Amino acid sequence: MFWVELVPALDQNCDRLNPLSQDNPIFYLLEVEMKQLLLGIDIGTYSSKGVLCQPNGEIIAEVRTNHDMSIPKPGYAEQDADAVWWADFKKISKELTTKVPSGDKIAGVGVSAIGACVLPVDQSGKPLRPGILYGVDTRAIEQIDALEKEYSRDAMIELGGSRLTSQAIGPKILWIKENEPEVYEKTAKFITATSYIIFKLTGKYVIDAHTATEFNPLLSIHAIEWDGRFAEKIATLDKLPEIGWSDKIAGQISIEAAKATGIPEGTPVNFGAVDALSEAISVGVINPGELMIMYGSTAFMIFLIKKPIATNELWLEAGAFEGQYEYSAGLSTSGSATTWFRDQFGKDCLASEQAGSLNAYAALAKEAAGSPIGSNGLITLPYLSGERTPIFDPKARGVIAGLSLSHCRGDLYRSLLEGTAFAIRMNLDAMQKNGAQIHHGVAVGGGSSNELWLQMVSDITGIPQFIPEKTIGAAYGDAFLAGLATGIINKIDILKRDWVKITRKIDPNPENKRFYDQLFPLFVDLYQNSKSVVHSLTDLQV
Repeated sequence: MFWVELVPALDQNCDRLNPLSQDNPIFYLLEVEMKQLLLGIDIGTYSSKGVLCQPNGEIIAEVRTNHDMSIPKPGYAEQDADAVWWADFKKISKELTTKVPSGDKIAGVGVSAIGACVLPVDQSGKPLRPGILYGVDTRAIEQIDALEKEYSRDAMIELGGSRLTSQAIGPKILWIKENEPEVYEKTAKFITATSYIIFKLTGKYVIDAHTATEFNPLLSIHAIEWDGRFAEKIATLDKLPEIGWSDKIAGQISIEAAKATGIPEGTPVNFGAVDALSEAISVGVINPGELMIMYGSTAFMIFLIKKPIATNELWLEAGAFEGQYEYSAGLSTSGSATTWFRDQFGKDCLASEQAGSLNAYAALAKEAAGSPIGSNGLITLPYLSGERTPIFDPKARGVIAGLSLSHCRGDLYRSLLEGTAFAIRMNLDAMQKNGAQIHHGVAVGGGSSNELWLQMVSDITGIPQFIPEKTIGAAYGDAFLAGLATGIINKIDILKRDWVKITRKIDPNPENKRFYDQLFPLFVDLYQNSKSVVHSLTDLQV
């Protein structure tokens, strides 16, 4: 609350105006309520977004900016920490801070980013190479094999709750050690994308518990602490950041960060989160038994559970809040596969969009809707950058089966969408096999605006999906976490009461479900029967 001086109009009649002086009655003091605002910023694979919110979830402003992902060679995926992650954060924060209403203030900052990535930094915090991205980067195949031979897969699952995959950071650190020894020797800390942003903001090296569980095999899933039993070949534990929970404060905005971002010095910053976890929170998925399906550059699923149960098919990870766990699953490509298709085969759609016509994705979806269910006898394996759960095959690649001269672009695009939906079903089936009782999912992400895609997923999986009124994304969840961390939001129940409102439901079409049930085994068989050939072809790619 603060006071401002003003000259009232002659006809102004307000009982909150009080005379400043009997000798000068035309000057008054107006009592005004200062609002504490919450800032959330998410750094994604191809774009970043920020939101400025009130504590009740009302959005004051949103900002989005796009960027690229570097693919130096097949199986590699990188981004420059300063040119992408930090540059996007500064750009978004500077614009959002100009949207703060006069008299209000940003009282908390929440951060999320793609995860888990690995970024080696030197003693001063300077990046020593581009950040190596999450499971879409499959370079550490040999390191995974070597660690499993040295320590055994079962032993590492017992410690970390999950097997080593392209998502795991431990093998990628080992890759740096073996392939870039000069970088490894200069490294003071191995951090991730969110950690780097928070370091730039606060000067502290921290990591949220969820992201830390992806640093397999360097963490105990039961204790949520770094564990050195398998670390000897990888890195000493002093090179890893401090672990904390996403609803806790990691530090405050420094003088330098305030100048760079426009966020006031001293503003609290939370421990951060992976983008998918913040996405789940943004649509109210916070309790055991709830499922999020994120339609982003990759499709990602989070199902919350009460206690950690190790699995060989999924990722077992910590949640946002202490004592919370989850099964996570992810495709390597889904939205990124549709982007690839648009850029390679929909250039005319892009040109029309730029000329003011229909969005290119919407135009392709319209063509796909004109193709019959099953895409005129096509099945597509959408593994354009390997695959993560549940097959854990970094050498997998895309396959189109059944192609004939009669097929058109709409058939091909529909088959690609159906392929991602089949891959989602494989993951939900694995969750249910591991004890998850899935009744419905909540959809979020840019792809959730594609009604055709949503209906396919419900038809193929048999699971209804709820659609929130606002599917803003991870930045919205970040703002909520900032509210919890600062105490501005004191009850988690407020999320479902004020922030998230479900407005639509996508029910499976029983007739479509029966048809897809016949195609699904063919999808599984296609992968199994083409695997050896595809792996040989992958070895030829440079």
